[in-house]
Amino acid sequence: MLQSNTAKNPLSYVDPQPDSPWQTYLSQVDRVVPYLGPLAHWADTLRRPKRALIVDVPIEMDDGSVRHFEGFRVQHNLSRGPGKGGVRFHPMVTLEEVMALSAWMTVKNAAVGLPFGGAKGGVRVEPRELSRKELERLTRRYTSEIGIVIGPQQDIPAPDVNTNPQIMAWMMDTYSMNIGGTATGVVTGKPIPLGGSLGRVKATGRGVFVTGREAARRIGLPLQGARVAIQGFGNVGSTAAELFAAVGARVVAVQDHTGAIYKEAGLAVGALQTHVAVHGGVAGFEAAQPIAVDSFWEVPCEILIPAALEGQLTEARARTTTARLVLEGANGPTLPGADDILNDRGVLVVPDVICNAGGVTVSYFEWVQDFSSFFWSEDEINARLETILGNAFAQILDTADRLKISLRTAAFVVACERVLQARAERGLYP
Repeated sequence: MLQSNTAKNPLSYVDPQPDSPWQTYLSQVDRVVPYLGPLAHWADTLRRPKRALIVDVPIEMDDGSVRHFEGFRVQHNLSRGPGKGGVRFHPMVTLEEVMALSAWMTVKNAAVGLPFGGAKGGVRVEPRELSRKELERLTRRYTSEIGIVIGPQQDIPAPDVNTNPQIMAWMMDTYSMNIGGTATGVVTGKPIPLGGSLGRVKATGRGVFVTGREAARRIGLPLQGARVAIQGFGNVGSTAAELFAAVGARVVAVQDHTGAIYKEAGLAVGALQTHVAVHGGVAGFEAAQPIAVDSFWEVPCEILIPAALEGQLTEARARTTTARLVLEGANGPTLPGADDILNDRGVLVVPDVICNAGGVTVSYFEWVQDFSSFFWSEDEINARLETILGNAFAQILDTADRLKISLRTAAFVVACERVLQARAERGLYP
């Protein structure tokens, strides 16, 4: 039997803190191990990142001073293929957070059946405080520093919190200059002229809608007239809002980093998107009333979509929400204790590893298109996305029914079996 070199905690990078993202992930692994059968022999593979890189990112500021930022790239597991996962620029980025996000990418890619392992990256920075040229220098230096571990067949970054197609363009260009040739497949989420894929920007939010629609059908919840509350109104939250509103649901509340707003009759999603594009957040939207940030979690609704950062749905908030359906647009938004409370209350939670997998699925399409230099129409991409997510969600539902477990544990069972089977068949080298 494989043995950990630490009896209490098999993790050697950090000591996980209570309710931290990494501790949440470890708790999720512990819950799935009893269902893995002989593959549980390899379970410590899931508890250890394969590789964690910490880099110094010094840049010259516009005033001539030099500032240093801390960057990370973690590859959690590469048994099923090259690493795949986004890069976030945020002042609260930590190694422990990036480790958890990379692990969830391992599970997400395997749950959907994509030929990728899990990876994630980040830089601890407040990008809103940087000029465009400073942001470009930061991106290029970070890319150069992590260049030793990324590549089209090694590890493929993508956009995440506070990163976008322009940042992916700079990353692709920097990597290409360093290797002496254009490598469009080194990142996904690029601008269309640089090998980006149609449908990529809205893919994650579309995935939230597709899985949410199927989950609502399962519990007999009509979307027509259903009240929706959304935390986060970036690409994910705003796209989900747009698609739910299009089928007759009412988006009654939205919260982001600037505040929270509410309108019982339903927010005008298009007008709110325009307001956010101009003002940088939902605060001040005149066609709704402002509410306290904490009151957002108590808004009467049938569908709750946490689409911001991890750890937002706490036990206290799980006790007060009126939602019948929680759709995890963010990664790791629900703490384990809150998961139990929601389950006991009969609230169906569609876990992040399937709910927000639309983005990485279309990233996979982009990667494939870059290698073949043959690009698909947006209608083709959306149809392929619906097929892949629909089939993956159906398998997770079947597993949950067969084993009498939650959708989250079922998603982990499906994914971890695939990861550990690959690990077992590849064996140990040397």
